[in-house]
Amino acid sequence: MDTIKYKKIVKKHIKKDNFIHNYIMAFISGGIIGFISQLLYLLLKNIFLIKDINSKAYISLLIILLSSFLTAIGIFDNFISKYRSGLIIPTTGFAHSVTSSLIDVKKEGLIKGLGSYMFHLAGSVILYSIVVSFILVLVKVVFFA
Repeated sequence: MDTIKYKKIVKKHIKKDNFIHNYIMAFISGGIIGFISQLLYLLLKNIFLIKDINSKAYISLLIILLSSFLTAIGIFDNFISKYRSGLIIPTTGFAHSVTSSLIDVKKEGLIKGLGSYMFHLAGSVILYSIVVSFILVLVKVVFFA
């Protein structure tokens, strides 16, 4: 079988995504995360009288812990397959990638598994965010200081 004929057969049998549905689901799921985060922020700030900066830190920590916990027990993967980028782009996606890497290599042990593979997927995000931050600070200092 030649490659052109094979590609036609594969193209015929591949399920096509409904992009409009995916966009709406990502918008709704990202919006729900933002809405819940804002409610928790207002609750911590106004009812528990926690300072503004501390409230934001607690909310970020809570989101990271919740998404890592849901990933560890196997629930978060189902959410990601349904809501996709609405859950992957925010902080939850970063926590999911780190936790998934740890789950995949948990039989390797603490040194090799935890030490080597913890940032396997998220390491590039950390590296490039630090590099871009450094460059932007240099630009700010040179041109606007």
